[in-house]
Amino acid sequence: MSTSRRIEINPDWCKGCNICVAFCPKQVLALDERGKAYVANVDACIWCRECELRCPDFAVTVVVERAS
Repeated sequence: MSTSRRIEINPDWCKGCNICVAFCPKQVLALDERGKAYVANVDACIWCRECELRCPDFAVTVVVERAS
C-alpha cells in the first residue's frame, strides 16, 4: 500500500499572517514576495499538520491519500 502526501495552500484565502511558517518545526513553508505562504521544502515535511491546524483562515491543507 502506497501513500501520497502533499501540502495545498489556497492563495486566495492566505492573508500572509506567517502563523503556518512560524509553527512549522521543519521550516517547510515560507512567504513569497506577495506575502503569501508557499511550500519551500516539502522533502523536510514530517506531516505533523501543525500548519493546517494553526492556519486561522483554513488556507493550508495537508492531503494524505492511501492507495490500496
